[in-house]
Amino acid sequence: MSILNRYGGICKLKIKENKQTKTNEKIRKKEEKKYLKLFSQKEKPNYSKEFLAYKKKNIWNKVLIISIQIALLIFIIALWEILAKTGAINVFITSSPSRIWTTIKDLVASKTLFNHIGVTLYEATLGFLIATFVGAIIAIILWWNETIRKVLDPYIVVLNSLPKIALGPILIVWVGIGTKAIVAMDILIMIVITIISMLNSFTACDQGKIMLMKSMRANKFQILFKLILPNSLCDFISVLKINVGLTWVGTIMGEYLASKAGLGYLIVYGGQVFKLDLVMASTVILCVLAAIMYFIVAFVEKQVYKHREH
Repeated sequence: MSILNRYGGICKLKIKENKQTKTNEKIRKKEEKKYLKLFSQKEKPNYSKEFLAYKKKNIWNKVLIISIQIALLIFIIALWEILAKTGAINVFITSSPSRIWTTIKDLVASKTLFNHIGVTLYEATLGFLIATFVGAIIAIILWWNETIRKVLDPYIVVLNSLPKIALGPILIVWVGIGTKAIVAMDILIMIVITIISMLNSFTACDQGKIMLMKSMRANKFQILFKLILPNSLCDFISVLKINVGLTWVGTIMGEYLASKAGLGYLIVYGGQVFKLDLVMASTVILCVLAAIMYFIVAFVEKQVYKHREH
């Protein structure tokens, strides 16, 4: 009996231990789920009151600046219209907002405006993309090979200082009248600036970091893609902003010389037949297109910086 009692006691202890183990396992799993849930939730940043006040003030400052900008534009347009209506300014020379709006409506009704906008937009975009891409590639080649850089340096300086309009007749002879000549003029204006700006950014990279990578047996490809290009991203965005302005200069300049359509053509035509309303309307449309293109680049810049922060 004593043996049976002992065996029964041992079995009870084992059953009790198993129950305790199962209970502990359940508790452990619950705790794990609890901690996993806590860690999976994003912690809300606990900002100080001062920082929140500063952020709120900053937002209000931005709203105030935008409001003043819009109010200033409305004031200028209203003043321009009032001076034109009262005869204080010569409408034949300066036109007026109402006459410009009427001219734009007439162009839309005649179904020619969007054709001219499309031609100019195509030429400007194509020149912008080609000049930026080719200029960046040439800058990489010059950074890669110091001998080539030293050989071509004086020629790049001369090209940069040369008035590009002087090459207009040569471009017309070489590529003919039309889109090719306009895009070539566009590229010629932007590419030198792109090369100089990007090359300066590449050569300004911290030499200590380059030496560190070389000491770790990094080759030139690795230095370029891991250090030089990421380090020059901000400068590249700045080059894009500069090229947004230059691309319209090059496109309109090219259309002055060799075009049969486009906003530059409308400006030249309006000046030749003394239709200043047409000239002013085309100029206003150009301003709107340039602003849209700039805002696109600014949006890209914002997204790039946001991505880098994360």
